[in-house]
Amino acid sequence: MWRAIDLFCGIGGNSWGARQAGVKIVAGFDKWELAGEVYNDNFPGAFRPVDLSKLTGADLLHLRDEIGPIDLLLASPECTSHSVARGGKPKDEDSLRLSWHVWDFAKVFQPRWMVIENVTAMKSWACYKDFLDTLQETGGYHCLDRSLIASEFDVPQRRRRLYILCDREKMPQPVAPTSVVEPPARQVLNQNGPYAFSPLVTPRRAARTLARAERAFKALGRETPFLMVYYGTDKSGGWQTLDTPLRTITTLDRFALVKPDGEGGHLMRMLQPDELQKAMGFPPEFRLERGSRREKIHLLGNAVCPPVMEAIVRSLLAGHLEPQAETQEPVQNAG
Repeated sequence: MWRAIDLFCGIGGNSWGARQAGVKIVAGFDKWELAGEVYNDNFPGAFRPVDLSKLTGADLLHLRDEIGPIDLLLASPECTSHSVARGGKPKDEDSLRLSWHVWDFAKVFQPRWMVIENVTAMKSWACYKDFLDTLQETGGYHCLDRSLIASEFDVPQRRRRLYILCDREKMPQPVAPTSVVEPPARQVLNQNGPYAFSPLVTPRRAARTLARAERAFKALGRETPFLMVYYGTDKSGGWQTLDTPLRTITTLDRFALVKPDGEGGHLMRMLQPDELQKAMGFPPEFRLERGSRREKIHLLGNAVCPPVMEAIVRSLLAGHLEPQAETQEPVQNAG
C-alpha cells in the first residue's frame, strides 16, 4: 500500500481524502494540540505533536529512520499570512516561511509525490517562484499548480484553494472535477437537529443583520428560507440562497439560517458544527467530538475538503499498480 505523511495536518482533511484514495497514513504532524486529538480519533496513533519550524536536520533523519520510506507527502502550511482574510494585519514572515519546511522533509524523505495546499493568495508570496524553482530544479519534481473549487468535487461549498501537485517522474495531469452539478447549501442543513431558533427581529438585533435580511427579502420574497452570511462587503448582499453551494467556511461563526415562522415573521439560527462538517465534505463517520462549538468551527475552517484531496491523489496514482515504497537516500542532510 502507498504510504503517506501529512505535514501541518490539522484535523486530517488531507489525510482522510488520501486514505479514501487507497493510501496508508503513517504520520500526521502539527503543533495544535486540540487538532491533534481529533486527528488521533480518526487516525489512531498517527499524530505527532511537533512544531515543524523547530525540527533540525538530525531530527528529520531520525524521523525518516523511524517512519520508513514514504510515497506521498501531503502538506497544508499555515495560510494566515497569505490569506486576504487577515485584513490590514501585517504579514508574519515566520508564517510565510513555513512552506520551506515542506522542502526540508522532501529532501530527507524523497517521496515520489507531494501535494501542497494553501489559499490562492500564496501565489502572490514574494518567494513563491523561488519555492517552485527549488522543488523543480533542486528536488527534481515536476510541479503543476492549480486553483480548485470544492463544489466541483461534490462538496456543497465554493471553497477555492491552491494545490501544488508534484511528481518526481512526470508532469502531473490536471485533476478533473467529479461534480456533474454543484451541490446546494440546503444539503448540509440538519432539519431534525435539536437547534433552537430565535426571532429575527428583536430590539437587540444589529441593524446590519436586519439590513442583510431585507436585501434577501427584496430578492426572494418573504416566504423563502435563505442563509445570512456574516462576512464580506455589503456588495455581496450579506446573504445567499439555499440553492447554491455555501460560501467559504471560515474559522469563525459566519452563517445563519433564516426561515418564515408561519405567522408573518421570521426565525433564525446559526449553522452548527455537524452542518459545517458536511459542508466541508467530511462524512458522518468522521469523529469531531472534542472542543467547544466555537473550537469545532475553528477546526473546520482551518481544514481541507477531503473529496478534493481524494480526487487529486487518485489522479496522481492512476495507472500505478505496484504500491510499494522503495528505500531512498536523501539528496542532502536537511538543516
